[in-house]
Amino acid sequence: MAFPERFSNLPEYAFPRLRALLDPLQPGGEPLAMTIGEPRHAMPSFVADVLAANIGGFAKYPTNEGNQPLLDAISGWLKRRYGVDIATNRLMTLNGTREGLFNAAVALSPEKKNGATPVILTPNPFYQVYAIAAVTVGAEPVYVPATAATGHLPDYASLPPALLDRVTIAYVCSPANPQGAVASRDYWAELLALAEKHDFRVFADECYSEIYRDAPPPGVLEVAAQLGTDPERVVSFHSLSKRSNLPGLRSGFVAAGPQSAKAMRQLRAYAGAPLPEPLQAVAAAAWNDEAHVIESRALYQEKYRIADEVFAGLNAYAPPEAGFFLWLPVADGEAATVKLWQETGLRVLPGAYLSRDTAEGNPGKGYIRVALVATAEETRHGLRLLRNCLYS
Repeated sequence: MAFPERFSNLPEYAFPRLRALLDPLQPGGEPLAMTIGEPRHAMPSFVADVLAANIGGFAKYPTNEGNQPLLDAISGWLKRRYGVDIATNRLMTLNGTREGLFNAAVALSPEKKNGATPVILTPNPFYQVYAIAAVTVGAEPVYVPATAATGHLPDYASLPPALLDRVTIAYVCSPANPQGAVASRDYWAELLALAEKHDFRVFADECYSEIYRDAPPPGVLEVAAQLGTDPERVVSFHSLSKRSNLPGLRSGFVAAGPQSAKAMRQLRAYAGAPLPEPLQAVAAAAWNDEAHVIESRALYQEKYRIADEVFAGLNAYAPPEAGFFLWLPVADGEAATVKLWQETGLRVLPGAYLSRDTAEGNPGKGYIRVALVATAEETRHGLRLLRNCLYS
């Protein structure tokens, strides 16, 4: 049987593509992976005890939208973090935010807008689930450059008004993956005004919000509340994967307006993959605790300092504001990745694998992404190898 035509032009996903590039080649030293954004800091110490205390929950079907203790914990965290009161009927737990970023588009992007094919806006480079969500719902994905010239965030206001009138969803990642840029309060305010003018929703992927240098990144929910924005304009996604070093828990949440949340919950009732009750108990404990987050953030801040030290005096280096990636300019991302692997054993990701070709070119082609997830010692060693190999 034929593969659905709408998926026929999908490129190979980033990591199988990287394996095809590097695995046939011999590493030039002890292999060190700085590719995937998988946190390696210690998970919270209470996880095993909470899981054991709730182990009997595996014998029950889980609550689909999230049980009340977990929803209360999320609502409480949003109040502490952003100063917003979000009722629990506006929340839904997720089996990882990738699932939510995909299914929210299915639930909330109509088949037509103003009698035409809808458009879903995506920053370029971007987290690849944004594109597959657009293709799945029959929307036209429009890839908008997020480059140094635009502060590494997409300038959606620069798009033609006729195109903006067809937009149903605009994805934004802040702090940005891979560039580490942070959407300011003014950026969110201008985007929300644009969404109001052209009648679309902002999907804010804020999974890296708790990893930052100094000041906490502003969130779309707090800006929307301050401006009195229609809550239906905003859909915000958060995760425990990065915040709490629990990528294997597959636990996140989405917050939205009452009608948007109702639509997402209805879809989930038919086709969702709810989080098992014992894991919901662990997630509730994680959202209720901030001490482990502060400890983990301090480790990332130390790695920011290491990167700043290793790349001191290098004009090509732009320190990330937040997140745990370096987005380093090179002549050609694939060639630099191969050179690093063959000469040092260091494994990074070509920026083009996180971007799409457009009429203006591929904005990731001249970059590599480097994940700062290893120990401080491994990070320092890997970054020194990288600088000596590529920039000396």
